[in-house]
Amino acid sequence: MEQITDTANRLEPSLVETRRWFHAHPELSNREHETAAEIARRLTEMGYAVTTGVAGTGVVAVLEGARPGPVVAWRSDIDALPIEEQVDVPYRSQNPGVMHACGHDVHITVGLGVAEVLMRLREQVRGAVKLIFQPAEEAPPSGEEGGAPLMIREGVLEDPAPAAIFGLHVMPVLEAGRIGLRPHGIMAAADRFRITVHGRMSHASTPHDGIDAVYVGSQIVAALQSIPSREIDARSSLVVTVGTFDAGSRWNIVADRAELTGTVRTLDDATWRTVPAAVERIVAGVCQANRATYELEYDRIAPVVSNHPRLTEFAAASVARSLGQDRIVQFEPVMAAEDFAWYLQEVPGVFFFLGVGNPVEGWTDYVHTPTFRPDESAIVPGVVAAATLLADFTADDPLQPGE
Repeated sequence: MEQITDTANRLEPSLVETRRWFHAHPELSNREHETAAEIARRLTEMGYAVTTGVAGTGVVAVLEGARPGPVVAWRSDIDALPIEEQVDVPYRSQNPGVMHACGHDVHITVGLGVAEVLMRLREQVRGAVKLIFQPAEEAPPSGEEGGAPLMIREGVLEDPAPAAIFGLHVMPVLEAGRIGLRPHGIMAAADRFRITVHGRMSHASTPHDGIDAVYVGSQIVAALQSIPSREIDARSSLVVTVGTFDAGSRWNIVADRAELTGTVRTLDDATWRTVPAAVERIVAGVCQANRATYELEYDRIAPVVSNHPRLTEFAAASVARSLGQDRIVQFEPVMAAEDFAWYLQEVPGVFFFLGVGNPVEGWTDYVHTPTFRPDESAIVPGVVAAATLLADFTADDPLQPGE
């Protein structure tokens, strides 16, 4: 542990430089070509045999420890967002309209830092550490596949198969260097829906001759709220939000078409499984009652990010040893989603938050905003926590067979 900490501290200047390079060169989901090439180049320089082109632009490398032990995986996501940066720093985005506004540049840097630290200490590492650099966490473009589901289908959890997987996400509401974690659900499941209502056009003065898609769509918006308020146990979390409503062509014409898009969020797996049927039933009922027809597209984005309880205890103990008990925060779950959840459907693991906020400097703006700015002093604690956790897992093998 002391060697991991000392090595990470010595690497801090280069880690900051690494983060700034990736921050200046952001790329959108499934378009991370330069990003992937740079990750592969740096891993190769460290001495890794690198696999590229996984799920399009994914990069995978495996550290074989000098002593026997289990296989464990670490995942870092690498894509950026279509946001115009408003942070005035020398290393601001060089790609107009694209920004690492979700902190994936920090995630890449932590992953590469872990790779370098563990490679330097390889003779003391047991088992194997699989380093996964994943594209398209922010969701692939419409009509394309990508992200964790495609990585899994292309075998990222095989040959070698990890016994567990770990990962982190930056969190600006936590002070830089603090670690937020909890057992079970820490991030929500998320779905996306598109509802198209088909009515019949008429003049606004004769609504009886038409079927008003605006009226029908408005009823659907209101009726969908009955799912969390009247169909789901109040002790279970559920949010149903209609984010867009597009309808009509003119102020004096009854609309023949309305399109609604929105999202469903929950921290409860059972609720997540039941919501699609409830949405379909409500939309169908409202449309039938008003003589309209409809089309419903309902897409799963990610299940609940559910941390394995025993591994969460193990992770908390590891972080307490590496960073100190005072750095750990029992973090409340958030309703944002993360496709890391798909890995947890296949193998046990833990996902935690790395604090990057700095209230003194005013760097507390949330992710997915043009003014998001992480405190770079969090990078070394992130590397230390991750590298120690992975080394501890391969040394102690806390999971019993079959769990």
